[in-house]
Amino acid sequence: MNIDDLLGGAGQAASPSAPVPAGGAGSTLAVAGGAFDAADRFDRSMALWAPPLMSADQEILPAKAMADARVRDTLRNDAYVANSANLHRDHIVGSLFLLNCKPSTRILWGAEDDVWEQEFQEEVEEKFTLWAESGECWVDATRRNTFSEMVRLAVGINFMGGEALASVEYLRDEIDRPFKTALLMLDLERLSTPPEHSWDRSVRGGVRRNRRGRPMGYYVRQAHPYDFRDPDAHKFKYVEAAKPWGRKQMLHIFEQVRPDQTRGIAQITSMLAEAYQGKAMRKLALQNMIVNSSYAAAIESDLPTDVVFNMLGGGNVGDEEAMTGAISNYMTSYLSTVAKYVGKSKYAQLDGVKIPHLPPGSKLNLLPVGKGGLLGTEFETSILRYMAAGSGVSLEQLSRDYSKTNYSSIKAGLAETGLYMSTKKKIIADRFGSGVFRLWFEEAVNKNMIEALKRPRVPNFYDPLMSEAYTACEWIGASRGQVDELKETQAAIARVNSGLSTREIEIARFGRDYRKVFRQLSREKKLAETLDLDFSGADAMMGAVEAAANEDQEAKEARDDQ
Repeated sequence: MNIDDLLGGAGQAASPSAPVPAGGAGSTLAVAGGAFDAADRFDRSMALWAPPLMSADQEILPAKAMADARVRDTLRNDAYVANSANLHRDHIVGSLFLLNCKPSTRILWGAEDDVWEQEFQEEVEEKFTLWAESGECWVDATRRNTFSEMVRLAVGINFMGGEALASVEYLRDEIDRPFKTALLMLDLERLSTPPEHSWDRSVRGGVRRNRRGRPMGYYVRQAHPYDFRDPDAHKFKYVEAAKPWGRKQMLHIFEQVRPDQTRGIAQITSMLAEAYQGKAMRKLALQNMIVNSSYAAAIESDLPTDVVFNMLGGGNVGDEEAMTGAISNYMTSYLSTVAKYVGKSKYAQLDGVKIPHLPPGSKLNLLPVGKGGLLGTEFETSILRYMAAGSGVSLEQLSRDYSKTNYSSIKAGLAETGLYMSTKKKIIADRFGSGVFRLWFEEAVNKNMIEALKRPRVPNFYDPLMSEAYTACEWIGASRGQVDELKETQAAIARVNSGLSTREIEIARFGRDYRKVFRQLSREKKLAETLDLDFSGADAMMGAVEAAANEDQEAKEARDDQ
């Protein structure tokens, strides 16, 4: 028996002893209605609710184009949805996406080697960051974005379309590049099935798959399908998923929510209808406010209009000749016309304020300045809460309104958002960053540009698991931020002192590299000693601040208990 027979599949699945009804129950129960209220077909409130059962691709692929178009339209024209997209980019990536190498020395060398690991980390991180964050934008095939900006772009595209797509380029013709590796971000619409493959079962949504569903290649349009003036819009290029030796040629990243899913779809499609209706509601409310603000008062009366205007000092507006003369001579006799109109009014005065006298049965209703209508009400808040849940952020962050919450609620909201963002970071941003890093490192190894690898018996990058061991890494993204800096700093110190965390982890929460922070602290300490500076008073000041904060907290708790 060979290794394939020993570790191979179990063969064909055993057939069930008895057929199972399609509905999951016997025919008698199906007629009676079943055991679950959720599946009751005779409940009048749900009788018309009969969604189809489809595979993931059958659900997503026919609806993806329209869903993506509506998401982008909402993103362009709805400030709340645009804010949600900005929150994803700012809370996942931030302003700088830093590499933190974690090579597996035990796999590479058979034992832990802290000295080599530190040398490797510092060299690789420094060289990669110089290349990736260069103002020359080497990482981008279009030379427009740095690495951090490309990661932000990938996160934003994933927010809009549920996936991110980039082709791997090797630009031999650009001789000025320090590394030939570059990435080209692609619009999701360019990944589509050519007409001649529309009935090919192995091609779904532009992705050619093998019988297990593994992507083998991608059909990419040479231009956007709706760039009608570009003749390449209907030309396709087939790009293999990877080279024979494993180098990826396409980065296609999305979070799979069902088995056998080929393409992604935006998470916010679940709340898109409410976002659209909420925008329409706000627009109508604004129009209503404008209309209401255009009128200072409304008169309810059975009298003719000209009589009522006369009573209010409007002049004889029923006289056509008078009106014509007033309009024609408006620029030259404005003041005299006003005096003529006001002089014919019947009013009393109180400290110069006119009080009109109306006949019985007439009412003068002073209209308030336009109110917000549904804006600011619990109804609008419920819509915003729904949108916040659909986009993965808190209500306060989505609406930018923290006036109706307290410290504990803000902390709870930030904790939930932080958990969600860290998951998205791992699935989208980290995978994208690790893909770029591995491509760059492979080229650097083949060019013999890593000094830490110039030693005897270096493991081959292409041996099994060696590439993973070399390029194992973490990514430092956006800073978490602090609501109460003193309390949260004290909590971080307590975690470090109790062994529940490390300085590396706590400093990474602020989007920084602990090694660079430590070097800077060492330089500052040496410079302070050279200049004979004494900062020992900072400890006493910190103690005083802590004591004052504790007193304030105790006083607050005492007030709450009363």
